[in-house]
Amino acid sequence: MSEEKKIYERNESFRDSIATVDASGKRNWIFAKKPSGDFYKWRTYLSWIYLAVFFLAPWIKVGGEPLLMLNVLERKFVIFGQIFWPQDFHLFALLFITSVVFIILFTVVYGRIFCGWICPQTIFMEMVFRKIEYWIEGDAPKQKKLDKQKWNFEKIKKRGLKYIVFYLVSVTIAHTFLAYFIGSDELLRLQIEEPLANIGTLGSLLIFSAVFYFVFAYMREQVCIAVCPYGRLQGVLLDRDSIVVAYDYVRGETRAPFKGKREVRSDVSKGDCIDCHKCVDVCPTGIDIRNGTQLECVNCTACIDACDSIMDKLGFERGLIRYASEEQIANKTKFKFTTRVKAYTVVLSLLMVFLSTLFFLRTDVETSILRTKGPLYQIVDDTHISNLYNVKVVNKTNNPIELDLKLLNATGEINIVGNKALTIGSQEKHEGALFIVLPNSEIDGMATELEIGIYQNTELLETVKTNFLGPANIKK
Repeated sequence: MSEEKKIYERNESFRDSIATVDASGKRNWIFAKKPSGDFYKWRTYLSWIYLAVFFLAPWIKVGGEPLLMLNVLERKFVIFGQIFWPQDFHLFALLFITSVVFIILFTVVYGRIFCGWICPQTIFMEMVFRKIEYWIEGDAPKQKKLDKQKWNFEKIKKRGLKYIVFYLVSVTIAHTFLAYFIGSDELLRLQIEEPLANIGTLGSLLIFSAVFYFVFAYMREQVCIAVCPYGRLQGVLLDRDSIVVAYDYVRGETRAPFKGKREVRSDVSKGDCIDCHKCVDVCPTGIDIRNGTQLECVNCTACIDACDSIMDKLGFERGLIRYASEEQIANKTKFKFTTRVKAYTVVLSLLMVFLSTLFFLRTDVETSILRTKGPLYQIVDDTHISNLYNVKVVNKTNNPIELDLKLLNATGEINIVGNKALTIGSQEKHEGALFIVLPNSEIDGMATELEIGIYQNTELLETVKTNFLGPANIKK
């Protein structure tokens, strides 16, 4: 390896500062040049799908319920039309754990691909607000010129229009965001009514709108650099085998201008990088990817497209900047699964199977039957004893149901207080009491385990276990 490449590897001074802050500590505004290329095209297509799902999901109904709703206040969650209540909290806990492991696994293997392709901050910033900026103010050179010029009619008109559109989009996002929490029907009702009659909702919308506007009009890339912890996790999760957006310094160094159009340079001491600065110009966080992996890089692939376009013009091979690992670039080896990646894959697979099984086995009705505190047991007559129980039933469906309770492992009676059957309305919870009466012959000492079947018509929905208390010296 040449001395220049060794110097390149040792140069870490770029890590002492970030592109968005100058030497005096003031904010450096990033004016990223509009990217174009294959990756940008596919990211645009993905963003269309993402935005369509985001804005339409609260309004799509499945079985009378929204496709997705997270009503934290009422503790009601709807996923793909299926209602989840607090009793299903363990499923959400497992879902959260699975998501964390999934992100860790993907970061270990593919770096910050989530940030560049799926993260809502990146999608809205690069595919919505940045494009509005290009439409109103023009590409990066025109934006820089507008920023430096004095306030005149042109600047007031363009900046004013941009910030008005930014706020209107922020309001739209805030309304959609709120629909995920209270439901589209409730949101429509609140929108039709007098605003002052729902001052709390109005205040929430104004706050959410202001937050989104502040994030995308002012914070922008600072959210990824200074706020989001994911970038800092890279230092822990990434290794030499992780796939990231990387510059092939072995091929690219030593940099030198080149205006010819040949397959290779005639001077073999010069690398393929012509130091055109295009990869830096398009970077939304202002970094130079040629310095190596940095926490500011969100793997948006804009630099790949910019570099590939230059390689095409010069007749060089594409991929000077590409998805690759440090191991691949340094040693020209292919990607391989490390022990850590294999371990994460096994854990993720087990969690996914376990979680899918729980979701598949989840019942539409959840019942708990517990002995009432206080009296131990009641003697009905010489041959029968009864226990008093509290019963709670949650109907997770959109239809009212009528349930029958039957003893499965004993002969006896179940007498529901006030009713012959349990009738629960759609999405409602019923609390009541019942007596279980057993003959002495069915009682096994002080504690007898009972199995109670919960039936709808003739269908067994679930089985509930409880204990029946009797006297120690009972005579069968």
